[in-house]
Order: sequence, then structure tokens, then C-alpha cells
Amino acid sequence: MRKHNQYSEYSNWQVSALVILRVLIGWHFLYEGVVKVLNPHWSAAGFLNASQGPFANLFKGMVSNPGVLEVVNFCNQWGLVLIGLSLIVGLLSRWASIGGMVLLFLYYVSNPPFIGIEASAVAEGSYLIVNKNLIELFSLLVLYLFPTGNIIGLNRLFASRK
Repeated sequence: MRKHNQYSEYSNWQVSALVILRVLIGWHFLYEGVVKVLNPHWSAAGFLNASQGPFANLFKGMVSNPGVLEVVNFCNQWGLVLIGLSLIVGLLSRWASIGGMVLLFLYYVSNPPFIGIEASAVAEGSYLIVNKNLIELFSLLVLYLFPTGNIIGLNRLFASRK
């Protein structure tokens, strides 16, 4: 007899698509983090100094305090790595989704794609309100709502011990 679980009404294709989405976003976070960790000259200072919009002064102020900038750099680098690993292996993936949404929200509000705000960095396209950060943020919301680590991931090992 098949054991009923919260995903039994979803097809294998639906669950597979959610797991693939989780792993792809995880890879994106992990790779972005590893690149930053391995580069001894990397700093968030350039990104923060390019901030625009209503919170620009807050983000630019972080650069003016070396201690704060050091904490921001550390949290950004290792946050990306840990969130990415967690999503890939499906361990604590709901917490990773929340952490990823927080980071993406901060990236979004530091340089929002609004009318009257010119893109400060070379962009891959032209954005108005919706950009890749917002899309990935809401993709993580979907993953939070459908925690596939409980089916395909290390979360399943811990959930079965209850």
C-alpha cells in the first residue's frame, strides 16, 4: 500500500520540476558564493557603491565603515555558499529558501529597476520592475511552499525519524 504524503496528488513530472528548480537555484547560489570566496580581492563595495533608489544611502553607508563592510562581505560570500549547498542536497531547504529570499530582496532594493533609476552596472537586458533577482526570489518562495527536500533530499532522512 502506498503511503500517503503531502505530495501524493502531484505527478512525478511536477515533483521533478520542483526538484530541478531547487537544484538549479542552489547551483546558482553556490557558484556565485564560491567565486567570491576564492577571489581574495572580492568585495561587495562596488555593488553597494552603485546602489540607487530609496535605500541607496543605507547601502553606500555600509562601504564607509570597514567593519560593517567586512561583515557584509563575509555574510554575502558564505550565505551564498551555504544556501546553495542546502538547496542542492535538500537539507534545511526551507530555511535556505528564506535566506535566499532575504539576500535577493536586498540585491533588488539596492538597485531597483524603477522608472527614473538608471542601471548602474552593465545589465544583460532592460528591466522595468521585474528583474532576475525578483524572479529568483519568487521561485524560492515556490520552493519554500513546496519543500521538495522532504521527498528528494537529505530532509527526508530526518523527517522519517520522527
